[in-house]
Amino acid sequence: MAALREIRHPGPVAPVRHARAWGEAVALDFTVEPGETMEAGLGRGVIAAGCDAAYVAIAGATLDPFRYVMPAGSPGPSHAAWYSQTYAPEGFVTVREAGAIVGWRDGAPFVHCHGLWQAEGEPIAMGHMLPAESIAAEPVRVKGFGLCGAVFEARQDEETNFRLFAAQSAGRPGNGSARALAVTLRPNQDVALAIESICADQGITAARIHGIGSLNGARFESGPAMESYASELLIRDGRLAEGRARLDVAVVAMDGAIFEGVLVRGDNPVCVTFELVIVPER
Repeated sequence: MAALREIRHPGPVAPVRHARAWGEAVALDFTVEPGETMEAGLGRGVIAAGCDAAYVAIAGATLDPFRYVMPAGSPGPSHAAWYSQTYAPEGFVTVREAGAIVGWRDGAPFVHCHGLWQAEGEPIAMGHMLPAESIAAEPVRVKGFGLCGAVFEARQDEETNFRLFAAQSAGRPGNGSARALAVTLRPNQDVALAIESICADQGITAARIHGIGSLNGARFESGPAMESYASELLIRDGRLAEGRARLDVAVVAMDGAIFEGVLVRGDNPVCVTFELVIVPER
């Protein structure tokens, strides 16, 4: 197999290539109310459930206003990749499907969200929602998994020069027996193989895998490759069976092209980060 694609980030390469923390898994089902920003509503719902962090899925939500960005090249050497200008569609936008990691930044809830959406009369687009600037126009029902005892905490990352979520212990144990693993991955490692290695180390052989991230190019089991070195990705259906990861994803390139399919194991390197909630099935 050819060498894995690599992207050069500006800082020193961290010796440890992932972070992980166990927490109690709590099923979430709550509503973001009309007039709330998605960040405020998601943070409120997670806190009300007694959780420290979460992964939530959003489908069929109507937002107005709605703001998002797409992956882009960096304007200078301070970063390996960056974001596009902010897109601000007029009128109502329907979020077809999205995934959000709810964590903390500077002592307040912070949301990282990737998904697919559609403004009235426009084609489907994909990217990185700006949850603090996107407001529910109607009640938005969200479901997912909360974590008690594990958290995604935003902090400055020397390697990439971004403020990124890192999975870590929240410093308090959960109260239940059902557990989930919060994971963050560093660049230049195949996402599926990294997940498999972490799960093997933790004794997990079967699980559901939820999360978002970025890839340096993408190769699928069928269909054309994505060549963009920066991207925004949503795991639509992630599973670990007999220790082997299968990730069915949607991912958007820097030119706005959307790619969909099951990722090839061993040929899909992380660009900047992946944020995952892995829920063991046995």
